[in-house]
Amino acid sequence: MTYLLEAKELKKYFDTKRGLLHAVDGVTFGIERGKTLGVVGESGCGKSTLGRTLIHLLEPTAGQIIFEGQDITSVSKQKIKELRKDMQMIFQDPFSSINPRKSVSTTIGEPLKIYEKCKSKEEINEKVKALMDTVGLAQRTTYAYPHELDGGRRQRIGIARALALDPKLIVCDEPVSALDVSIQAQILNLMKDLQDQRGLTYIFITHDLSVVKHISNHILVMYLGMMVEMTSSKNLFKTQLHPYTKALLSAIPQAKYGAKRQRILLKGEIASPINPGEGCRFAPRCLYSEEKCFQSTPQMKETLPGHYVACHYDRKINQLSKEEQTYETV
Repeated sequence: MTYLLEAKELKKYFDTKRGLLHAVDGVTFGIERGKTLGVVGESGCGKSTLGRTLIHLLEPTAGQIIFEGQDITSVSKQKIKELRKDMQMIFQDPFSSINPRKSVSTTIGEPLKIYEKCKSKEEINEKVKALMDTVGLAQRTTYAYPHELDGGRRQRIGIARALALDPKLIVCDEPVSALDVSIQAQILNLMKDLQDQRGLTYIFITHDLSVVKHISNHILVMYLGMMVEMTSSKNLFKTQLHPYTKALLSAIPQAKYGAKRQRILLKGEIASPINPGEGCRFAPRCLYSEEKCFQSTPQMKETLPGHYVACHYDRKINQLSKEEQTYETV
């Protein structure tokens, strides 16, 4: 299978006064061209750091990043600039990611100027107009400034800017979390339409499993910098093999009145990501943890066809949860 982007044992550590903070620790995955990989987990699990490391906004500590068959783990600044044409990012906060002193047209047209994609100012204006039409921004907002627009329109500016150089891969860092529910649906539908039209590949980072189910082909679950489960979106919502994933899905709000589902409440202290020792990092909060969980770190393995999990007792836990009926799939 040929992947557009691969990460192999990717790590990103930060120096702190107490030691090394393992923000991303040994993440391995591949994503096919034109597909969407959802990356989920609670705040602080390393999702955003992973996305920024993949496109060299942060430099990796160890591991490999392979893009279109080429190793881009350690590259020069000039090479990174060239990669920016193919790898873009949509940021979480549509206000802070846009220069408040620049108008809509200037913001969207800036990448075109930097990379000299257009020969004249008129050509830039035509390209900006086309991008605004693509993302659903009215032409009357051409000379508006960010503070004059709502969150949905500001996020559309971010999407248009990311599309300006016709990239192959876009890292979407919680692009709808700051928006109202109705606006979220509009942005998600827009992104799916753009993917169909342009063959875009997305890495979609979010903590909202309802959103990731809607847009992703595969889902990667992270906990304290490490992968704990990865499979197709369909498989994950049908069968969860890791107890952390089960707890995450049990927290999804249900719209159906009177629906019965027992919430899985996690107790215990969250392990420190600074100088973590051996053992499962989820063990202190796990309902099924045993002595082995605190002594050795579980490795990712294919427990079911196409379904990978890092848990010592994944099959046993899956059977126990079915018998206890603690979770009803949404």
